[in-house]
Amino acid sequence: MKKLRIGIFGFCRGAYYVDHLLTNNTSVVAVCDKRKDRLEQARKKLGDTTQYYEDFESFINHPLDAVVIANYFHEHTEYAIRCLEKNIHVLCECISNATMAEGVRLVEAAEKSKAIYMLAENYPYMLFNQEMKRIYEGGSLGKCFYAEGEYNHNGDPYCSTPDAWNNIKVLFDGEKHWRCHLPRTYYVTHSLAPIMYATGATPIRVTAMPVYFPLPKDCSRASYVGEKAAIITTLNNDNSVFKFTGCSTFGASDNSYRLCCEKGQIENIRGTGGKIMLRYDPWQIPDGREENNFYMPKWNDPDAKLIKNTGHGGGDFCVVREFISCVRENRKPDFDVYFATKMSSVAILGHRSLLEFGMPYDLPNFKNKEDRDKYRNDTLSPFYYSDGREPTIAPCSDPDYKPSDRQIENFNKVLKG
Repeated sequence: MKKLRIGIFGFCRGAYYVDHLLTNNTSVVAVCDKRKDRLEQARKKLGDTTQYYEDFESFINHPLDAVVIANYFHEHTEYAIRCLEKNIHVLCECISNATMAEGVRLVEAAEKSKAIYMLAENYPYMLFNQEMKRIYEGGSLGKCFYAEGEYNHNGDPYCSTPDAWNNIKVLFDGEKHWRCHLPRTYYVTHSLAPIMYATGATPIRVTAMPVYFPLPKDCSRASYVGEKAAIITTLNNDNSVFKFTGCSTFGASDNSYRLCCEKGQIENIRGTGGKIMLRYDPWQIPDGREENNFYMPKWNDPDAKLIKNTGHGGGDFCVVREFISCVRENRKPDFDVYFATKMSSVAILGHRSLLEFGMPYDLPNFKNKEDRDKYRNDTLSPFYYSDGREPTIAPCSDPDYKPSDRQIENFNKVLKG
């Protein structure tokens, strides 16, 4: 079987894909990054047979079958579109689009292209989320009418440990970096995708409320966002309701998911490393189960040994394997351009709801031209861009909120090391 020729655009997050790509019978033939130090890291990993580029146009003209888009969080769309226009398959990091207008353009490019677009969303492939999907699809719980998802990733605001200090230096490059201006609804895929994937429900209306609790004024973070979380609620196309966070920063980090159904409910238990709690109504217990079932799920997968040693609970390997399989079999991925832009619409319009303290927004269906036309020119964004564009909408529910001078000073000290 011929090896697919893969390019990686962005070798910070992109570096984590290399081993999984090579394991899945591909060759990483080109890497592009504007930072020379990251290109040198790539060269040490991949050797001199791979080509290295500092500009995207040279990179995209290299003979490629597929590209991993892993540049800045809010700048994926333009590069994904360029790949699709050249019929190069795209595995794109989250999110797919940072503005509604970008979502329209991305969908239209994907519809015209012969190439496959897949969002590199890895949390649904974590073992406990796959187990929840397996149990739900087995039918013993009946229909899901309510689900919860929580991606909770706290960090030391004072950078008081070497790891926290180094994370700032690796993940940030200044106070205009996207992470300093990231609204709490925007990093939504890790909390929303697993419950969409498990239940098959699609959000059609969104509301969001802020959990406003700013960082200490003497810490080492230059965040322009005062919320600890956004509490997001969607009404879905099957009349079910989801409640979830974007990227929250409550104490005691963890990821948790819950499906509430006709005959019982299933969830992963916080703080247990992925243990499942499966419960049934006492009059609806299926054969072979107890009313209350507590267990650690196990991988039933031919690649289990490989999966266990990969990042994000095995999700990174599974994402790459699924993408390569879709390309080779010419089949549509579950996390296609419509799935991806639906979650981005939740993120973007959810933030607008948060700014209005819960005003509901109907979510577009970008399969429909009339919905695309409504948002074709909607370019509102809370981010600074590499080309010099500046924010056009506040990232925080308090539009006047900004980090203290002390926070910015401490932050810059960490960056300069």
